[in-house]
Amino acid sequence: MSLQYALVGDMSWQQQTQWQTPDTPFMSFAFWQALIDTGAIGEDAGWLPIFILVYRDKDINNAASLTDESLPTTDITEPVAVMPVFVKGHHRGEFVFDHAWAEAYARYGIDYYPRLVTSVPYTPITGERLWLAQGESLSADIIKMAMAGVDDLAQQVGASSWHGLFVNSELATLAASTDIEIDSAIETLYSQSASATLSATIPILERQGCQFLWQNKDLVNNAQPFTSFDDFLMTLTAKKRKNIRAERRKVSEQGISCVRKCGDAISADDWKIFYHCYVMTYAVRGQQPYLTTDFFMALAQTMPEHIMLAQAYDSEGEIIASSLFLYDVAHDTCDTKNTHKRTLYGRYWGALGEYDSLHFELCYYQGIEFAIEQGLSNFDPGTQGEHKLIRGFIPTTTHSLHRIYDPRFVPTISDFCKQDRAHMAQYRQQAHEALPFNNDNMPDFDSSL
Repeated sequence: MSLQYALVGDMSWQQQTQWQTPDTPFMSFAFWQALIDTGAIGEDAGWLPIFILVYRDKDINNAASLTDESLPTTDITEPVAVMPVFVKGHHRGEFVFDHAWAEAYARYGIDYYPRLVTSVPYTPITGERLWLAQGESLSADIIKMAMAGVDDLAQQVGASSWHGLFVNSELATLAASTDIEIDSAIETLYSQSASATLSATIPILERQGCQFLWQNKDLVNNAQPFTSFDDFLMTLTAKKRKNIRAERRKVSEQGISCVRKCGDAISADDWKIFYHCYVMTYAVRGQQPYLTTDFFMALAQTMPEHIMLAQAYDSEGEIIASSLFLYDVAHDTCDTKNTHKRTLYGRYWGALGEYDSLHFELCYYQGIEFAIEQGLSNFDPGTQGEHKLIRGFIPTTTHSLHRIYDPRFVPTISDFCKQDRAHMAQYRQQAHEALPFNNDNMPDFDSSL
């Protein structure tokens, strides 16, 4: 039975089948429900969600209009996959920047908005971007049908482009190598002449970026996890070990102590103070935070097993800074995605004042210690930040996918993406050379990472 797609405006499709456990907490239904319930996504937030449901069923018209109040998902007998897509009129909360493309459109008097985005809102974490039903594997056929839904949606709202952000390498490889045809309606909408053929001119383009990942093992001599923070430090040069110890000592010399709490051990007062710290991170830049206190309380209630909060106390026992982490948990022996390479994710930080080296302690060193204690394989501390290199975080590749519908802009943007990939490859190699490991523990540069 061939695959088809439907455009759905809510998450009622969750009830139609059993879904695989996602590879990160950020694609869990609980996380997305918290975003929806607290208004972090929705039309008012400028993140209008549409879900492209790929299914095996011939009873439903696959060209469902966005004007339909609801789609009869109860009639879909065999859901296969779902890809979220947002209709957006801005770039906020994405962390992959295409402002220059928007400016180029504006110079030619052409609307770049709305645009379509597939991502986890406000979350620059690499991972899956489709939910798969139990027993399904990501395939070129699924991607083709999901992108047919994207193209249909682009036609309905007049979108200039689609952007898949922080996709994992599997999706990036499959999408870039998949021949995806263009619907005739899309061709009519965006072609500049009757003879134009968009299917030959708008491939899915790939950009690459760089983030920094800590790995819980000696990268050269053995694959065993570290047994302690000092065990990790012994892989670094003497100078870097000394610098890190000095930073941690500065924190304690200011009378500051740190505590880590998980899940239900985090009290309502802890959450209140955390949110005050989180807001301060934005306030110093004159901005409003993306997320509300209700969002974090929803996470506390629905997915506490994924949460770790690191707190800094001053000498009088008052909390002066907080850093919130999420992490993978192993569900069962068959859950291979969450058993062998579980990851800690550093996400939200804030302090009520300026304290020497406290950011490094609370956002990095506390995270490393926790990853070692819990036997987590990786620690992803968040986007950007070359200062992570000298603390043992390895440069790794991030991927984003882009589909530009106006053929006049495709050659230029395609050339930009090609040059950008070459630049980022060179940057990752240069970043690798700045790693702090001693000669016996310095890993070779791996361009595939």
